[in-house]
Amino acid sequence: MSTLSPRLSLRLTQKLALTPGLVQMVTMLQYNRLELKNMISQELAENPVLEESQESDEATQEEIQALLEAERMADPADANLLEMIGREVDEPEHEVSAVPVDVPAEPVEAEAPKEAADTFDEIDFGSFFDEYLDPGFRSPSGEVTERASFDTFLSAPVTLSQHLEQQLALIVLTPAQREAAETIIGNLDENGYLMVSIEEIASEANCTLEVATEALRFVHSLDPSGVGARDPRESLLLQLEARAGRGGVAWQIIGRHIALIQTKQFREIGRLLSRPQEHIDIALRVIRQLDPYPGLRYSGVPPQNVEPDVHIFKEGDDYIVQMNDDDIPPLRLNPSYRKMLDRSQTTDQEIKDARGYIRERYNSALQLLKNIEQRKQTILKVCQTLVARQPEMLDKGIDFLKPMMIKDVAEEIGVHPSTVSRAVAGKYADTPQGVFDLRLFFSEAVQGSAGAETPLLVVKRKVKRMIEEEDTGHPLTDEQITALLNDEGIVVTRRTVAKYREDLNIPSTHQRRVRA
Repeated sequence: MSTLSPRLSLRLTQKLALTPGLVQMVTMLQYNRLELKNMISQELAENPVLEESQESDEATQEEIQALLEAERMADPADANLLEMIGREVDEPEHEVSAVPVDVPAEPVEAEAPKEAADTFDEIDFGSFFDEYLDPGFRSPSGEVTERASFDTFLSAPVTLSQHLEQQLALIVLTPAQREAAETIIGNLDENGYLMVSIEEIASEANCTLEVATEALRFVHSLDPSGVGARDPRESLLLQLEARAGRGGVAWQIIGRHIALIQTKQFREIGRLLSRPQEHIDIALRVIRQLDPYPGLRYSGVPPQNVEPDVHIFKEGDDYIVQMNDDDIPPLRLNPSYRKMLDRSQTTDQEIKDARGYIRERYNSALQLLKNIEQRKQTILKVCQTLVARQPEMLDKGIDFLKPMMIKDVAEEIGVHPSTVSRAVAGKYADTPQGVFDLRLFFSEAVQGSAGAETPLLVVKRKVKRMIEEEDTGHPLTDEQITALLNDEGIVVTRRTVAKYREDLNIPSTHQRRVRA
């Protein structure tokens, strides 16, 4: 019987490893325009070889194009990435990935004649780096002052807790009341509702129930009105009370018959309150102006400005795809550092170390420029394919969108689907029909004779349009909507229509019906 015993074994294996350059390229591909601009600004601050140029550096562009041609990367296909990864599997981790640039390698055995002067030694590195690192060394007239970004002057959004605490600081309260009020504010959710009972507030604030109740009354008086309520009904009542509407028709509707509002039984409300329909209609208009979730205006995500990454416009009969490079600083390699790498061999260890650092920074900067160009070419190829596949959508609108999958575009341009997914993630295109998320162009087709040419997004829009045009007294049921879609050649089930309706936040037939 054999026994198990520990032993050492040597095995040679080969596996893929991502180099820093490839990681940067994959990461950069999924950056949108603003993220790319921030990354470039950070690289400009960290790499002295990289600098911003007011005009295109032809020498640098030629080097980048030479790199792309040498690596056969006219389009950044994933197969080429795997080749690059395979070449560097066995390289030591401390080595920098070699790139075929015109940077002369230091000879190992060849030495310069002793009588020849080393021009590299003639460079005063101390003064050169002092001038670079110390801005006070330069004449102020020769410097370009960088203006502060407009974002610097924008204040951070005020949270609900901060907004309430600022108001609470202006109210005269006893220490116990103030502590209880701050405890209440700390227990509000994003909607502005109180998540715990008043007994728990009194226990947490170490005060009496009367003090906690009085503190809650002070919180109810703060702006926005309705905060500190336990549910939407109480929040609406607090808002009416703040508008001197206590006891009115709107107050009675919310207090007694709020469920009838959800089912739109407006005449039934008038009958129960013994009020004419005119009074009910006025009260309903008042109620519609109230906010059942008063805290969301401070707790919600603030709207963000969208800057398109790509411009798609029409010239004649053809669509043109153009990258939006506004405000993205053009980059070039510092020519002074490039000349330092062309100097002859030296035996001075400090100078050799300095040259090695410059060569490392130079290769890193060149790799960055190459990755930026590859990102640009990938996005352009994806968008050109979108334009070729969706001409009717660009001409007539989103209702003419055709079904298209990410894998179809990936096969056409010769890349992996994950590359296309990264290329369109978080990016927007400015088209003749408006600004759209690039992911909007990708939508699967539904079943049926006409469904094969109808994407899921268009079907949802059809369902929404049917409901908007329905008779509110006799709204369409999910079965009727299903039948209408089947008549158009789009085969869906009632359960699928119900799912579409829920995705669109459309209430059920019973809730949409308005009773006469």
